[in-house]
Amino acid sequence: MNDRLQELLVFVRAAESGGFSRAARELGLTQPSVSRVVSELETRLGVKLFLRTTRQVTLTDAGSTFLDRARQILADLDEAEHAARGVDSLQGLVRLAAPVLYGTLRIIPHLPLLMDLHPGLRINLTITDHYQDLIADGADVAIRMGKLADSSMGACRLDELQRYVVAAPAYLAKRGVAHTPAELAEHDCIFGPGGFGAHTWEFTRRATVTSVKVRGRVQTHSGPGVIASAIAGLGVALSTDLAAAEAMRNGTLVRLLQDYEMSPVDVHAVFPQGPRPSPKVRAVVEFLAARIAAMA
Repeated sequence: MNDRLQELLVFVRAAESGGFSRAARELGLTQPSVSRVVSELETRLGVKLFLRTTRQVTLTDAGSTFLDRARQILADLDEAEHAARGVDSLQGLVRLAAPVLYGTLRIIPHLPLLMDLHPGLRINLTITDHYQDLIADGADVAIRMGKLADSSMGACRLDELQRYVVAAPAYLAKRGVAHTPAELAEHDCIFGPGGFGAHTWEFTRRATVTSVKVRGRVQTHSGPGVIASAIAGLGVALSTDLAAAEAMRNGTLVRLLQDYEMSPVDVHAVFPQGPRPSPKVRAVVEFLAARIAAMA
């Protein structure tokens, strides 16, 4: 790799990850190598790009300015290479993060075709229900459920999931079936990753909106954990049709309040660096969007 491009790549990952050690791990380098590359870059530019402490590095004002331009240069290079090769020949690595259930059931099944179409493409797939900081964690694209809070990220809508209230037959035999939203206040409710489903559940019936405050003793930071907890009879769960479909088919979970509707959950692919992702990332997202739409 050209030395100046190597400098830019090392600098950008050190800036985004907040440390030389993390950048070194991601780039397959040693920490002293990253430190040396950054120091040589600073010497050549004649400015300090980072303020260094024993725990982290932070950008100076000059570093922040240089980061914006460095990102653009790398993005332009990626764009040029993509244009030269054409859309039918994606090359290199795409780092994708997705929630456990959605990644397992909606994303991974489409990857074999994607990889067959593009033999030069590599995927680094992180399947986790923990919130991913795209910049710090170095992800090119992440799948996000629900409302998007970070307006600095670009986004492409992929899917819409329906929300259901479900419980195990054994739990309902012991605690009774809730026939109205208000009756949920007397039940143990299960809360999911990021507090999903916590506090207030909102239902619509015949244009009338009803909100009910719910309580519960179980919260899990895993989508599969919500379903497993409900099947185990720990309470009533707020889930999506995707997550609960198999359990409802085999009868281990029962859908409640079928006369009421809940607002659906939007699913987006989000990416850093503004509204336009790199060509490689854009092509992967467009492929997934088309495949998921075909399943609807």
